[in-house]
Amino acid sequence: MSISNSQQCNLNIWYDLSEEVWDKVTNIYERMPGWIGYKNGIPYWFGQEDDDVFIMASVEPSGLSFFAQMNQDDWSSWIERFKVVATKILGFDVGEPEEGFI
Repeated sequence: MSISNSQQCNLNIWYDLSEEVWDKVTNIYERMPGWIGYKNGIPYWFGQEDDDVFIMASVEPSGLSFFAQMNQDDWSSWIERFKVVATKILGFDVGEPEEGFI
């Protein structure tokens, strides 16, 4: 896998949000294409780190962080879909803090 296929994104879904919000985030995870479940508490889609294609998420002080190995077009489509679904379910605009989403 080429390093050029490494993707990363932080979203304005903060670690200190309520348990109710995080329960909804879990529901969003399960609705996304490629969902395979949790391993050691980490959500994965399509595969895991040893696979050619995977997405994983973690909760960081900078927000909900995604790391992926996949081509740019597939990644862009997947993360944009996540933002749309999350915005609808969570009831606030979900996006990247670097792009002004707070």
